[in-house]
Amino acid sequence: MSSIEDAILTFLSKSEDAIISDTYTYAEEQNMNHDLVIGSVKSLLPDEYVATSDLSTSFLTLTKEGTEILSNGAQEVLVLAALLEDGSGEGLSMQELQAKVGKGVCKIGMGNCMKNKWAKKGGDKIVPIKKLEEIKDEVQIALKSISDSEGKTDSVDSKVIAVLKRRKLVNSVTRKSYSVTRGPQYAPKRVKKAADLTKEMLDSGAWETTQFKNYNFLTLGEKVGGGYLHPLLKVRAEFRKILMQMGFHEMPTNKWVESSFWNFDSLFQPQSHPARDAHDTFFIKDPASTVSVPEQYYERVKTMHEIGGSGSIGYRYDFKREEAFKNLLRTHTTAVSSQMLYKLANQEGGFKPQKYFSIDRVFRNETMDATHLCEFHQVEGLVADYDLSLGDLIGTIETFFQKIGITQLRFKPAFNPYTEPSMEIFGYHPDLNQWTEIGNSGMFRPEMLAPMGLPENVRVIAWGLSLERPTMIKYRISNIRDLFGHKVDMARTRTAPVCRFESAASV
Repeated sequence: MSSIEDAILTFLSKSEDAIISDTYTYAEEQNMNHDLVIGSVKSLLPDEYVATSDLSTSFLTLTKEGTEILSNGAQEVLVLAALLEDGSGEGLSMQELQAKVGKGVCKIGMGNCMKNKWAKKGGDKIVPIKKLEEIKDEVQIALKSISDSEGKTDSVDSKVIAVLKRRKLVNSVTRKSYSVTRGPQYAPKRVKKAADLTKEMLDSGAWETTQFKNYNFLTLGEKVGGGYLHPLLKVRAEFRKILMQMGFHEMPTNKWVESSFWNFDSLFQPQSHPARDAHDTFFIKDPASTVSVPEQYYERVKTMHEIGGSGSIGYRYDFKREEAFKNLLRTHTTAVSSQMLYKLANQEGGFKPQKYFSIDRVFRNETMDATHLCEFHQVEGLVADYDLSLGDLIGTIETFFQKIGITQLRFKPAFNPYTEPSMEIFGYHPDLNQWTEIGNSGMFRPEMLAPMGLPENVRVIAWGLSLERPTMIKYRISNIRDLFGHKVDMARTRTAPVCRFESAASV
């Protein structure tokens, strides 16, 4: 860059009236890159070594198709030549013409032949009317004029240029350049100005003769970039705030790998359940098994599965330790809920009523499509207290959904291995104008709670939903892969609006 600066300053040193009339022409004459010349001129401008005037030059360039026509002729001429080739004048069928000139040339050329009245239809054939010597290839002539004049816009009529542009044979290009003259502070050699006063300058006294750059106190500093929350995290933060307002405490869910014991067995889910197959669950190869679980609790869970208790006859099968100890990627955050309830039952001072919630990632071995991924986020809440009923569950669910603006709810009986009774939750979607499943719920079974050591009259109500579905509805996203995964547009994290749910009371 400095060598180009020196060349520009040397060129202007010829006389006071020396001028670079056009930086583009100058760059070509000096065999320099025009962009580098522009950069050097802009570098010299702030110190007023040079003065500039803006130049703008418009010209035409031939497209790839235009270049081919310049060499071979326009499509309509090629079509007419093909029709006249056998000399009979009987013409050709569409298939024969396409075979001779190609589909692309045939499509464009035949239409223009008809328009120019060089050919006509005769039954199923295209029949020539004119001979080649009776016509002019106006398109090729116009393109040659443009090429010979190096793209000058006045080389052909403006109407002809409009036709060529419409046929995508030429492009208009505007080239920006400068004319350059001496500036108020011109010198044949550039002296770099210092940006800062240094200790060395003060010690040596060089500051007295050193030229310094002027300070620009009006310029803006570089824009400070900040972090942005993904749309999922925005909805997660809003849900978290709502649940905390309702008195719930967040459970620690940072451990994605769980044992089958906590993920399935402690929930009274039999070891033969289809959800425990490899086609539904991601099992860990290394380490394949957990180290330990609470042994006394394990024995009580095993007994409940094999024999039963608390009014249940169990599942009546041989409970296998190696199956219970298998490691897996948790399929639901209820694996954490079971551990929290076990701790609650065995804490110092005995059981105390509690509300828990979690919002975190879970994993299922599912086929991915527009609405399903192998990993998603589960929102889960539970309340453990004395003598709770199904009415308490419905009331808690209604309170939560009202706070996120969903007021029309329906409940449908369902089956879950570890809750009884169980209910699917449906909400009315005004955009889709239909009822949509938005969650699942139920009361944890006595077979699950009794082995934990909870008092007999303690009931636990629980409900859950995915985080992705309300996020997709909130941000009008139709494909889950546009929300979560490797195909996500990262710009969405900057452009997605703040998530705010209007509660039913404020609507």
